[in-house]
Amino acid sequence: MRIAVTSQNFKTITGHAGKTRRFIVYEVCGDGEPLEVDRLDLPREMSLHEYHGEDHPLYRLGLDALVTQGAGEGFQSRMARHGVKVYATSASDPLEVVRAVTRGLPLPPPAPHDH
Repeated sequence: MRIAVTSQNFKTITGHAGKTRRFIVYEVCGDGEPLEVDRLDLPREMSLHEYHGEDHPLYRLGLDALVTQGAGEGFQSRMARHGVKVYATSASDPLEVVRAVTRGLPLPPPAPHDH
């Protein structure tokens, strides 16, 4: 299983997935322990909010899931079209959340989103 986490600081899970340009990518193998395998640090014009092509780097990673602290319906729909399930949570520890996702455990709900 391959899971990306939105992380503008490469330390904690951050929100506004459509505008995020930094992602930590984990691979979860048979033992269930996540291993960081990649980091994306994209230019501003490559945020999904700005970029509308079908060849975005996120789509080429072979992701099964993406974790963020917040994502709009448009972002979720775009990721779903590429077979990626989006999880939104108020949790901030990437490893803890990736472990929970792979084990099917519930995540703390995301904070309310206001425009």
